[in-house]
Amino acid sequence: MSAESDTLQQTIEQSLELLRRHLDWDTAKDRLAELNNRIEDPNLWDDAENAQKIMQERTGLANQIERVERLEQDCKENLDLIALAEQDNDMEIVQDALQQLQSMEKEVKRLELESLLSGEADRNDCYLEVNSGAGGTEAQDWAEMMLRMYTRWAEQHGYKVTMLESTEGEQAGIKSATLQISGINAYGWLKTEAGVHRLVRISPFDSAKRRHTSFASVWVYPVIDDSIDIEVNESDLKIDTYRASGAGGQHINKTESAIRITHVPTGIIVACQTDRSQHRNRATAMEMLKARLYELELKKREEEAAQTEANKTDIGWGHQIRSYVLAPYQLVKDLRTDVEKTNPDAVLDGDLDDFMAAALALRVGATRSEASAKAT
Repeated sequence: MSAESDTLQQTIEQSLELLRRHLDWDTAKDRLAELNNRIEDPNLWDDAENAQKIMQERTGLANQIERVERLEQDCKENLDLIALAEQDNDMEIVQDALQQLQSMEKEVKRLELESLLSGEADRNDCYLEVNSGAGGTEAQDWAEMMLRMYTRWAEQHGYKVTMLESTEGEQAGIKSATLQISGINAYGWLKTEAGVHRLVRISPFDSAKRRHTSFASVWVYPVIDDSIDIEVNESDLKIDTYRASGAGGQHINKTESAIRITHVPTGIIVACQTDRSQHRNRATAMEMLKARLYELELKKREEEAAQTEANKTDIGWGHQIRSYVLAPYQLVKDLRTDVEKTNPDAVLDGDLDDFMAAALALRVGATRSEASAKAT
């Protein structure tokens, strides 16, 4: 076989071996068999909360094992195909199989990184907030473009997306919006996107066709479950009701069903208008507030462990993480990792994996370096 296929085979097999070690393969297979037996117990759902935890663990473990086994089988099949095609001198089939192996290489590298998502809340669903910066219509249009970008990324990865709140701009775009993104490791991946994003383009709102720079910020925090107890004193809350904006029918726009909660000690503000019921919106907003407070605590722990100013500004409004330049040239550059892409349209359509993987690898590397320094 060709040198390229040999290299791809070696890379894929090494990554799969690392994944097997991370899973503790034999133990994982035994645990899956045990969980499969437990979910067949007709009395399982007598304790609904425990049953849900078992089902969640079983689904996650089964998905991990199935992905490794599928990749191992696909790798073998493509290598066999290349060997046969080379004997027949059918280079078209060889190239197709090599492309499959190249795609597999990216996937196993992603899974290898994903296996390192071992933070306290990495596997959780998450809330993602987008807020426009200064600049009026320009920034609000940019915020809406970003909202679409993250929605597309989530849909491409099989995550469920729910719009919880959106405040429209005066002429175009949005002032702010909050999504709930549901799926395994949603928070682990998307937490790398928190920060300020900068857009440079020829303004569609400027008749003189001048270049404009716009900013929007992203805030990501995990959805927390009932096992995490966050105490919130009612006396610390300022609760406002207002009329929901946007789609939703006559009722949702004529009644003050939307809820905004301000946590006075921290200044955290959350809002929800997704439901016609004020009570349900309040319940969702309280869940969001608890999640923000939990994320704040996680951030404090991270800062204390890292002991660096860089980590302290990761999610700050003043910390720009990425530039999207649409004019005079085409470039998206992550300022933390130096990852670049020359196809902004693809990025704005959800092609964010390379940026996320590099940022995650950077965080993992920083954590490992800190641990090594402490060990020595």
